[in-house]
Amino acid sequence: MLLTDTQRAVLSFIQRYITIHGVSPKLQEIAEDIGISSRGVAHRYVQALADAGFLSIDKGRHRGIRLLKERAQQENTLPLLGKIAAGKPIEAIAGEDEINLTDFFGRNNFAIRVQGNSMIDAGILDGDIVVIEFCETANDGDIVVALIDEQETTLKRFKRSNHGRFIQLIPENTEMKTMVYDANRVRIQGVLVGQLRKY
Repeated sequence: MLLTDTQRAVLSFIQRYITIHGVSPKLQEIAEDIGISSRGVAHRYVQALADAGFLSIDKGRHRGIRLLKERAQQENTLPLLGKIAAGKPIEAIAGEDEINLTDFFGRNNFAIRVQGNSMIDAGILDGDIVVIEFCETANDGDIVVALIDEQETTLKRFKRSNHGRFIQLIPENTEMKTMVYDANRVRIQGVLVGQLRKY
């Protein structure tokens, strides 16, 4: 079964929400994410995904949506049509494989769209989609999603200073300044593992 754009958006939101929070979203949260006000309409989208085998619904259970991973992962595949030369031309040979984006980037991840130009010197442009591995720790030099004061998130290069008392969030743009925070004000939400760009 081919999913509609809205069904795919609902499935993607559910996958992302479960990855980040460890539980499934409520119907109201799904509705808000896709820009509708009706929980009933959101329920119809969820039920359609259940009927198609992408998830199951544990009726009567709070946050009772459960992903059926094998089917859901089929939505994360692209055909892999062989190799292409970036040097000398080679014969184009079509293959019959596919690449599973979940396997390629890892299973414990989510994607976010970049806004702004603070990471352009790292090759991350406004409008790019970055793939983030969900984790709560990072090494110096990692590019991370950082939550500041439990309110704002930003994509920056991570560095500890003063024996870990402070966190530097460093932009990859020479026109912007490094942000420095007390360590207890910054919570790591994930580390960059990949990037997608549509031309």
